[in-house]
Amino acid sequence: MRKKNVIYFLCPKLSAVIKYWNLKERFCFMKTDPLKNIDELVQTLQSLKKLSAQICGAAQLCAKRISEGSSIFSCGNGGSAADAMHFAEELSGRYKHDRRALPGICLNSDSCALTCIANDFGYERVFARQLEAFAKAGDVLVLFSSSGNSPNLVAALETAKRLGVYTVMLCGKDGGKCAGLADAEIIVPSQNGARVQEAHSVLLHTIIEEIEANIQK
Repeated sequence: MRKKNVIYFLCPKLSAVIKYWNLKERFCFMKTDPLKNIDELVQTLQSLKKLSAQICGAAQLCAKRISEGSSIFSCGNGGSAADAMHFAEELSGRYKHDRRALPGICLNSDSCALTCIANDFGYERVFARQLEAFAKAGDVLVLFSSSGNSPNLVAALETAKRLGVYTVMLCGKDGGKCAGLADAEIIVPSQNGARVQEAHSVLLHTIIEEIEANIQK
């Protein structure tokens, strides 16, 4: 038996220590600390417990409106655009359970519409213009943003209010220019945009789960 294997066999605790240091040595080749990111994310997710009332309100609003036949639109920019697409596909597809398809429409997924509207009306109108075309009173618009400062999101919120469309804002930091404009808002208490977006993934799944729990197959 090789000497290293003998050590592992006779002293399992020493084996665990050796494996830990081997793992730590691998991490040392990185210029960043992955454990720091994990710790920050855990803290951010723990902080969401203080927002249980806001989370419940946003989820129940979406569940109620879609169970009554309304559509849910979503939008965002950059990484938040990916969150908006993720949210919409969980509705038209499914999350956990087989059930009827639900009307989830992402306003940032049609590149032709985005470039057409941006070119003719300005980028700040790319979501608002589509709402004017497709949304009806009683529908819901869910917006994703790590900062809440995007002019096109502010315009979308204002247009939704004019059309009688309910709004749910998921953002971070202090909510930025979008703070206080939505019917329901969840402001993730973090200044780190990456942690905010990661928390948004948990929140969008929470909302979808509530929707699926409230609809009939």
